[in-house]
Amino acid sequence: MPRQVDHVGRRRLIAEAVCHLADERGLEGVTLRDVAARAQVSMGAVQRCFRTKEEMLVFALGHIGERIHERVQARLVRSPAQSAGTALGHAAGEVSLLGEEHRAEARVWLAFVAQAAVSKALARTLKANYASLQEAFTRLISEAGEGAGRAVPLDPQREARTLLALADGLTMHVLIGHLTPQEAHDVLHAHLAGLWEQQMRPDL
Repeated sequence: MPRQVDHVGRRRLIAEAVCHLADERGLEGVTLRDVAARAQVSMGAVQRCFRTKEEMLVFALGHIGERIHERVQARLVRSPAQSAGTALGHAAGEVSLLGEEHRAEARVWLAFVAQAAVSKALARTLKANYASLQEAFTRLISEAGEGAGRAVPLDPQREARTLLALADGLTMHVLIGHLTPQEAHDVLHAHLAGLWEQQMRPDL
């Protein structure tokens, strides 16, 4: 009986190889041949999984997005008793990729963002990732505001967009050395503190 191939596992293996190469060389340095060598599979195996380089890159970008989303979800369920505001802070911290352990992932993510400016396929994948994160942020902001009493009403969707854009920008500022990770954390926490102060301010 012919040996069965785990196509899902192989595609993920190839996606990891793409990410390692993109971290080292940028996306322009990612070739099918080098990906095959890094993943320790044949060129034919790569081509059976992905018809084109762009299809391979789209899958790799989705793979990174899934990892980030899974970490966000894990932070949200790790402590069920935490407030929505605390959960939002944890989630925004994960999305920002500020930790040293996520530095390589941040480099790869920004490489894909840059390439998405000239690739409609990558842009579609990025938009879907951002939409999912924005939905999670919007839900948490709405939940945090439910018990605020006489509070100044917030637009949860607008605030979610703002927070997501801030988190994304902080990733870049840390990566190029404009901010230290601690400074970026301080900016993020100050923004969230200001959001809740506004939410809790009594109506006049």
